[in-house]
Amino acid sequence: MSRRPKSEILDAEEQLLVRISYACEVQGLTQAQAAEAFGLTRLRVNKALSEARERGIVRVSINSPLGPCVALETELIARFGLTSATVAPVAGDHFNPHNVLGAALGQFLTRFLSRKDVHLFGMSWGNTLNMATRFMEPLNRPDLEITSVMGGLAKGSDVNSYEITTRLADLCNAEHSYFTAPVYAASVKSRKILREQKEFRGSIDKIRRADGLALAAGDMAHSLLLADGLPDDVTVDELVSAGAVGDIMGYFLDKHGEPIANDINDRVLGIRLEDLNTLPNVIVAAGGLHKAPIILAILRRDCVDHLVTDELTARALLEAA
Repeated sequence: MSRRPKSEILDAEEQLLVRISYACEVQGLTQAQAAEAFGLTRLRVNKALSEARERGIVRVSINSPLGPCVALETELIARFGLTSATVAPVAGDHFNPHNVLGAALGQFLTRFLSRKDVHLFGMSWGNTLNMATRFMEPLNRPDLEITSVMGGLAKGSDVNSYEITTRLADLCNAEHSYFTAPVYAASVKSRKILREQKEFRGSIDKIRRADGLALAAGDMAHSLLLADGLPDDVTVDELVSAGAVGDIMGYFLDKHGEPIANDINDRVLGIRLEDLNTLPNVIVAAGGLHKAPIILAILRRDCVDHLVTDELTARALLEAA
């Protein structure tokens, strides 16, 4: 509703601002057309529209469920120094985060992998990344290579790194390669021996040359890694006691984003955690309030370029930060 005038006569300047605003915002005139209609320069029309917004004469209201999400995206980018953020809208507190985030990530990857400057892309594994391949549009990128970036689970599954890497490559008509190793070595010593192998070093060097990575985050209650990927001599309780709030790429972090003091982090077979700070286009897709602590921990490492999350988790992250 328009505001009532404090006097019967509006000053000439405000009348002009109102008329220009109505012409451009309601009637749909371009600034050039408005300039011609009012006998003004385009610069004067542009300044008038800016002043009208500053005075509150013109207010923009976005009537869409995505409106609040776009505002949250802007806040996340500013707060955490991101290149971009995608916040998926949710209806109520009960929703399937894998479906919601999978759809959002699938749409993001369709756009990202269409870029001609992306030639090598790394894919992690997990439920959200698995669902993302279900929502992607097929692409024709024979010049693109998809490589897995984490060791795989011994158990066959749709969410394992090999299956997801193959499926994404098929969707893009792209080449693919695997990082053929388990998530963890049996010991710190055996990890050192494996890392000295020529084939292993070649795989690691390839991942470090990637033009982007898609990663998931695991919490300390519902993670597939906890269920199927932990070494037999490591328990969830001892990781929690050490301060773990979740993991990324198999590295367990505390709430500050620092690796916990447990040798499991020294047994990860893959790129170093620090490599994420130098790799371009690190995409993290994770959501659900139970994952807010680990997402925040990862964001505190300043290694994320693109975040894909849901509306409720985005609010929780901003409040916690």
